[in-house]
Amino acid sequence: MKKPIAAIVIILGCCSFGAAPTLKGTWIFQGGIYNGKKEGAPVGYALQRKYQADKFDAYLIEKGSKTQKYQSGNYRLKNDTCFETETYSSQPSKLTGITLHYHYTVRRDSLILQGTLPTGMVVEEYWKKVK
Repeated sequence: MKKPIAAIVIILGCCSFGAAPTLKGTWIFQGGIYNGKKEGAPVGYALQRKYQADKFDAYLIEKGSKTQKYQSGNYRLKNDTCFETETYSSQPSKLTGITLHYHYTVRRDSLILQGTLPTGMVVEEYWKKVK
């Protein structure tokens, strides 16, 4: 009787070691809260992020125009924190090479990023997974 219980415990233990967490997929910006002020998704264009295993690229998509990459970087997830480092920006940026720490939550097809930027701005962003 004890052997089946031991086998179940071993099987459950092995199953608990899953793949490392990832944000892999394509996400569209849905809006956010910046220093307590709520802002919706932009009108007339979309902001998209494509996450790979440990890298991301961000794009501005406007109907009738060529898609523009505006940001790239690396990210790492540990517990409930997303460490994100910008490696490229199409605009002058003081964040290139700086690692930002976000509390992240994934609920179904939604990603929520919460953190404080080096400028002191408190941000909470909402992204919806489309792929």
